[in-house]
Amino acid sequence: MRFDIYVIYLLLRLLALLPLRVLHGIGAGLGRLVLWRGGRTAHHTAVNLRIARPLPDAARQRALLREVMGEGGKSITEIVKVWGGGAGRALDLVREVRGEALLDAALAAGKGVIIAAPHLGCWELLNYWLCRKTPMAILYRPPRIAAIEGLLRKVRGALAPEQIRADGAGVRALYKRVAAGGAVGILPDQKPRAGEGRLAPFFGRDALTMVLLPRLAARTGATVLFAFAERLPAGAGYRIHLREAPPGIADADPQVACTALNRGVQDCVELAFAQYQWQYKRWSAVGLVSPYDDEGRQD
Repeated sequence: MRFDIYVIYLLLRLLALLPLRVLHGIGAGLGRLVLWRGGRTAHHTAVNLRIARPLPDAARQRALLREVMGEGGKSITEIVKVWGGGAGRALDLVREVRGEALLDAALAAGKGVIIAAPHLGCWELLNYWLCRKTPMAILYRPPRIAAIEGLLRKVRGALAPEQIRADGAGVRALYKRVAAGGAVGILPDQKPRAGEGRLAPFFGRDALTMVLLPRLAARTGATVLFAFAERLPAGAGYRIHLREAPPGIADADPQVACTALNRGVQDCVELAFAQYQWQYKRWSAVGLVSPYDDEGRQD
């Protein structure tokens, strides 16, 4: 491990001694500072909230924006606790699991499991919890700084999922794993590259949506479950949710399947609305009128 990455690892271990409540407080403050400064993150978040949750007056819309930005800050600082304290201590923060029987039944069936994990709540903690239940593989894009991969392997330890690159060979490996009865995790709201997705409604507006997950489900017959780790108030810990996928997610018609996929993400988001990563330009794609163009921001 490179020296600078090792220093970061030691710093994570030290900061992980702070209570989760304190780390969440720091994160909420950082998120609101980003909002106060303005810029792309704040602007994109505000635009997305006006689309997904338009409120009747400006004061309530601003209050929602402050809440969402605060939760976004928490998602950054809580990583200190999840990575720095080790998987065992992180899993001690799980206070409740809803829908675990769904996963147990899917694993027992032996036909493969696809975990659709949106950008919601604390997905690193969800990774630990899932890997404790069963060996997992996740589709990912390598970080821009190659040394970060070494840090991720170090902090995740024995409960690290197998990482499969999001390229042609990786997708083939994903199919083989699921067809053999294995479990994989995919970010269902990851915006695909141009030409690799389908337009389907998300919170009432078309968004470019991946076809990979529905095709994987259709070709393998695997069970699709949606999952996320909800952040509880006042640093009290986390609640794991596992939910059945909406009907039609493995439909032969990609439009039906992608609509069901987005419906599954939206159903999860409605359970912890402010904890979704609303800063992404989810409604921008070739062929769509971008709602982000008139930015009116300070960079």
